Order: sequence, then structure tokens, then C-alpha cells
Amino acid sequence: MAKEKQATSSDVLRLENQLCFRLYAASKEVVRRYRPHLEPLGLTYTQYITMMALWEEESLSMKELGARLDLESSTLTPLVKKLETAGLVTRQRSTEDERSTVVGLTQAGRDLHDKALSVPACMADDLAIDTSLGLQLIDDLDELLQQLRTDNQDR
Repeated sequence: MAKEKQATSSDVLRLENQLCFRLYAASKEVVRRYRPHLEPLGLTYTQYITMMALWEEESLSMKELGARLDLESSTLTPLVKKLETAGLVTRQRSTEDERSTVVGLTQAGRDLHDKALSVPACMADDLAIDTSLGLQLIDDLDELLQQLRTDNQDR
């Protein structure tokens, strides 16, 4: 009986039994599959999601952008600097609050939007996930994120 408990307790640490590993591996694979579609645009995956946020809003403060992308300032700042060097965004001090930096699209950044329109369809083909399954995964992951964020606020 003790052996049975010991085997069960060791199963707890088996990599194949970890939700976190499944999420990590799936995320890594999806990002890998984005690469050939983003390289012609000159973007990495994190640059792509940054541009998507800006295509929605035209300009955002660094704080707002970090919140939208769930990125820390230490990751976001060099990312935005690279996009600025590429001529896709500008960074300017806010006229309302000098402590705040606003990131906005350049014309080249706006023009890239049209070139990126094919990426979601290409990814849908690459992932070969049924639309209803994809929508269910989005709902499930949104629920998980909401629960994790709520739990984190309670601590």
C-alpha cells in the first residue's frame, strides 16, 4: 500500500501530467508556426502582437500597451525600441503627463496592417483546428486567465 502511494506521489511530478507544460509547449509551437508568416513582414511574434494592439488603437501609452499585451516594462521597452528603429512606431512623451510615453503608429506601421491581413488565415490553415474548437479554446483560456488573475489579486 505504501508503494502505491509512493508511485502516485511521484506521478505528481511527471512532466506529462503537468498542465503548465502543455500550455508552454502549445504556446511555443504556435509561435514557431507564426515565424514563416511574420518573417516577410520583418516581425517577431511579440512585435506582431504589439502591432495588432496599435492597429486597434493607433496609439497607446506604454503602460496601456503593457497591460494589453501582458508584458513587463523590461520586455516591452526594448521591443518598442526595435519597432521604432524599424520605422513602424514612434515614442513621444505624453502631452497630458510627461512621465508617460505614448507609442503611436507611423505611416509605415499603418501600411503594414494590410500586409498582415493574411496572417490569421494562414495560421488557421497551419494549425488545422476546427473553428468551433478554436473558439472553445479561446473561451477556455480566457476563463483560465481570468481565474488566475482573480486569484493573484486575492493574494
